[in-house]
Amino acid sequence: MPNKTMPSDAVLQLDHQLCFALYSASHAMSKAYKPHLDGLGLTYPQYVAMLVLWERDGLTVSEIGERLYLDSGTLTPLLKRLEATGYISRLRDTADERRVLIQLTATGRRLKAKAEPIPACMLEAMQCSLGEIAALTHQVQQLRDRLQASQA
Repeated sequence: MPNKTMPSDAVLQLDHQLCFALYSASHAMSKAYKPHLDGLGLTYPQYVAMLVLWERDGLTVSEIGERLYLDSGTLTPLLKRLEATGYISRLRDTADERRVLIQLTATGRRLKAKAEPIPACMLEAMQCSLGEIAALTHQVQQLRDRLQASQA
């Protein structure tokens, strides 16, 4: 699709690509989280899985995958590593053995208190107001939802 506001040679410049701005911002965000998460023994994907479980414990693998936009092939190894650290337990659902329920252990529940300072640290690192963060988060979520709808 031709761009009428940008010369044709400029449309493929890296700095004009929203995808690259999002990708590089995501990389910078993960890098900023790393020192905080290292102290908890978590990677960023493990951290977001724990966020989901701290919101609502006892979810199935597929429910966690839906919240994180991850397939079970990606999520299962991540959950196995969390289980090995003692933060979660994976249990077969007695009502339907095909389903695996993920539950926080006591250690996993205690980890939440250790993670509570992280959002404030990240807010400081981003140097944005809460309003700016909320607006940007909403815009990115809308973009994600539109992209997913276009692929349906």
